[in-house]
Amino acid sequence: MPVSSTSVQSEILAKGLTHVSVRQRLGAHLRIARLDHSIKQLFILPGIVLAMALTGRRMDSALAINLCIGMISATLIASSNYVLNELLDAPFDRQHPTKKNRPAACRLVSFGWGYAQWILMMIAGLTLANMLFRGFLFSAIALWVMGCIYNIPPIRSKDLPYVDVLSESINNPIRFCLGWYMVTATLLPPASVLVSYWMLGAYFMALKRFSEYRQIGDASVAGSYRKSFRYYNQESLLNSVVFYAAASMLFFGAFIMRYRIELILLFPLVAWLMAIYFGLSFRRESAVQNPEKLYREPRLMLVLALCTAVSVVLLFVNIPWLTLFFPRSLP
Repeated sequence: MPVSSTSVQSEILAKGLTHVSVRQRLGAHLRIARLDHSIKQLFILPGIVLAMALTGRRMDSALAINLCIGMISATLIASSNYVLNELLDAPFDRQHPTKKNRPAACRLVSFGWGYAQWILMMIAGLTLANMLFRGFLFSAIALWVMGCIYNIPPIRSKDLPYVDVLSESINNPIRFCLGWYMVTATLLPPASVLVSYWMLGAYFMALKRFSEYRQIGDASVAGSYRKSFRYYNQESLLNSVVFYAAASMLFFGAFIMRYRIELILLFPLVAWLMAIYFGLSFRRESAVQNPEKLYREPRLMLVLALCTAVSVVLLFVNIPWLTLFFPRSLP
């Protein structure tokens, strides 16, 4: 009867074993790159679509090549950050009910080769980034640097309450810029949409923290797993969630009024999507704790698909009568 990798990892952790087969070691090094988290690169797509809408650029072979190179580069940089996260978080992950089964926490990973993997994936990602516009290269560097700030002592922003959420979610506007600079180098992305995207990411991340904290259920255990949990409680986390949601929609509204009034029709779908995500955070073993598994939530995926389709239509189709209801200035 086949034995699952999780069972093997749990046995190794329980017995304190350090000698594993070459096959297990290679598989563990592949898993710590978290290629299954590549779904998060979907956060790049709004930057691509908005840049195409505002610049009028259409899809051609040159842009298609840029998009392929850019997505591979972004995935390599993100995986480099995940490798570092796995290596540095291994002692803390052993205190978590599910993350204790991660390869580094189970001592399946060679830490020397792990750090080499971290650097090599960064070099490969930045080498590809250098083939695109300068703005893309700078954004890729920023994404990698934020991974270092988030994970490496003495800064290690993930240990600081509220700063942990804000420093992790700033990857959202960075990813937006990656998408933007795959398309154009002549314009800067609007500041309002970048702040809105940042706050939306903070909303998602704060709900992830809330779901984790709620599931652990013991403040002392939660604090041993994640230092920022020593300062949080369920109420403070939900208060921050409301702040991030309000800030995101405020700046999204500012962007809409300045650049694309048609997007105001998207608000009901966005609000519905955020409400569904909020509800998911109260479930045990919620996919909110593991965003790469959100595809298993059919209602969320349906509303996300509707949001995506409607936003693309509203970006490229003009609706002149909307200006009658939402004039840009008072008479």
